[in-house]
Amino acid sequence: MSVAVTFLGAAREVTGSCILVQAGRTRFLVDCGMFQGGSESDAKNARPFPVPLSSIDFVLSTHAHLDHSGLLPKIVRDGYRGPVYATPATADLLRVMLPDSGHIQEREAEWQSKRARRAGARNNGEPLYTEADALATLPRLSAVGYGQRIEPAPGVSARFRDAGHILGSAIVSVTVRDGGKDRELVFTGDLGHRGLPIVRDPSLVDRADLLVMESTYGNRVHKGMEATIEEFVHAVTDTLQRKGGNVIIPSFAVGRAQDIIFLLADLTRRGRISGITLYIDSPLAAQATQVTLRHPECLDEQTMEVLRWREANPDRFRVAVTSSTEESMALNSLRGGAIIMAGSGMCEAGRIKHHLKHNLWRKECSVVIVGFQAQGTLGRRIVDGARWVRVLGEDIAVAADIYTIGGLSAHADRDDLLAWAGNFRTPPGRVFVAHGEESVSLGFAQELRDRFRWNVEVPEPGHPFEV
Repeated sequence: MSVAVTFLGAAREVTGSCILVQAGRTRFLVDCGMFQGGSESDAKNARPFPVPLSSIDFVLSTHAHLDHSGLLPKIVRDGYRGPVYATPATADLLRVMLPDSGHIQEREAEWQSKRARRAGARNNGEPLYTEADALATLPRLSAVGYGQRIEPAPGVSARFRDAGHILGSAIVSVTVRDGGKDRELVFTGDLGHRGLPIVRDPSLVDRADLLVMESTYGNRVHKGMEATIEEFVHAVTDTLQRKGGNVIIPSFAVGRAQDIIFLLADLTRRGRISGITLYIDSPLAAQATQVTLRHPECLDEQTMEVLRWREANPDRFRVAVTSSTEESMALNSLRGGAIIMAGSGMCEAGRIKHHLKHNLWRKECSVVIVGFQAQGTLGRRIVDGARWVRVLGEDIAVAADIYTIGGLSAHADRDDLLAWAGNFRTPPGRVFVAHGEESVSLGFAQELRDRFRWNVEVPEPGHPFEV
């Protein structure tokens, strides 16, 4: 049986993860993600799918982040009729994330249309997909537990292993039966950073005929957790107590938001900080937190310990969730003493833009960056030291202190990736390094060649590779 893989996204770039696999007569996708950041993202998201969607038998979803799942509503709207397999936690997260994404697409299209009309230009204002398109996708979700083997097509089986990245994230192992021989295809999705709160460390894999490995942070090493916590404590206490300003945290609603909630609760429990109020200005983050609490099977023991403390001491750590637009706008009047966490993680959309507009120019405030910032995003420009940025049509000076706390990243760093790769008993037959900026993927691929003598390639997008 011939096997071919084609990288439709996240090849020599970070977002848009989508791998088309042809195994004999079976055709399936691993992820179907949205491109984010950069001037070409909208065009990439809108382009037609390269093969008839009716010819795809199934989709395997590694996790719920939109750069891995955000185009599922688009392919369903355009003709895909098969199942989408995911872990139970990922399926639950997608049930809240995809409709929210559709709603955002509609709002963005409406805003662009109004802006074009004010400028005297023509703009049809068509969203990439709608909330209704996303809701129509949800019945296609099929939950599969960690370690459970499924056979979605004749001669093809698959199972999910814990990737340790966010709640429900998975390494996907696909076995293709070819006569009397099995070929093992392994797709890491996004691997997690060892020692992160909430989720367990990534499961180890020791054999693959084909390995597709992520490389987001393949060129750097995160600070240790102890140093990370010290930096986070300093950012919070210096801003709130010494300078009297606000702490603004752009955060991915799924994964990073829950990490921040856990960390602040644990620091309060241990007496490192006190008297704080965390404002969660993200209905999606609040929903994702509720999903997290419904899946204790995904949580590590330290997280369970903090949850038990929180239940016994509900008044020690104050959390306020804003649900309405009016409640969100009211936060703009807070001049100090607040920790405001809002989406999106790369500062590209949502309520975080309003909080940056009202706080970024203030010297007494701080912005704490806790996640990866893709090239072309507002968050990346802030991290790279821009003296001013454009936010909601207005030029805003960057006067607040900017903290980039990489140790809270849900992505494995270079050492994590190499340690995970070092568990293979024999070299994988063929290795593709993806999901990284081009220079990072190329450098990490060379690291794998030098250290393990692996046969490694960095794929070009859209080019089929025979396995």
